[in-house]
Amino acid sequence: MTKRIKLNDDIIFGDPESPPVLLAGPCSLESRELAMTTASRMKEIAERLNFPYVFKSSYDKANRSSIDSFRGPGLDRGLRILADIKEKFSLPVLSDIHSPEQAEIAGEVLDIVQVPAFLSRQTDLVLAAGETQKIVNVKKGQFLAPWDIEQVVEKIESTGNHKIILTERGAIFGYNNLVVDMRSLVRMQETGYPVVFDATHSVQLPGGQGDRSGGEREYVRPLARAAAGVGIQSLFVETHPEPSQALCDGPNMVPLDNMEELLKEVKELDMISRRGGER
Repeated sequence: MTKRIKLNDDIIFGDPESPPVLLAGPCSLESRELAMTTASRMKEIAERLNFPYVFKSSYDKANRSSIDSFRGPGLDRGLRILADIKEKFSLPVLSDIHSPEQAEIAGEVLDIVQVPAFLSRQTDLVLAAGETQKIVNVKKGQFLAPWDIEQVVEKIESTGNHKIILTERGAIFGYNNLVVDMRSLVRMQETGYPVVFDATHSVQLPGGQGDRSGGEREYVRPLARAAAGVGIQSLFVETHPEPSQALCDGPNMVPLDNMEELLKEVKELDMISRRGGER
């Protein structure tokens, strides 16, 4: 049975009576204006469709392909933007940390502390995330088998924190390519913790454009539909008003104007999945 991880009275990961919790926003906090616009639009869409919603965006993209790649506003300014979003829109927020030193500082603002996929084996970082006692979202490394995530779970549990969610975001499949094994969603749920499907990073082509990553956003919809059919407790989607103009991960982000249609389909398939048995 999947644990229920409560963020607040309205957002419970693993609630069988609710659609998957939606984690959505731009890849990076490119600007305060972009963040506010996206948060406002996504809140409206989520409320119309009755999706529990958490705004996500990164204050620092520390794993960029090139030294010249855009990384974001940084810890201090980024957290101020996220705090403003919390206050203005009454939305919980998620962002990723990249060093143990960031965990405590970021944990003062974030409702969900995310461990990036590339860093999911970094013990000190994972422990620091757990010690915040916030919900910890671990993105399973592209290089890990689904059963390997159990070791990461044990590390977080050792801090006394049992508020854990686990994200599938594709596995390395040769050079500059990822593949999603839908069996991974089932296998990760055997940990007892809620599972998230990252529909946009799963279609990323890491380093596929030489000095930056490419992506195949046309596959976001079918993969999200497939994951909803398998059964998930949360859906992670990066979105942007104009992905072609985005400063990072544009090729795999969903245009903001397309989000409502995508979520309608996911919700319908999720309802069928839940009727078919306990997730």
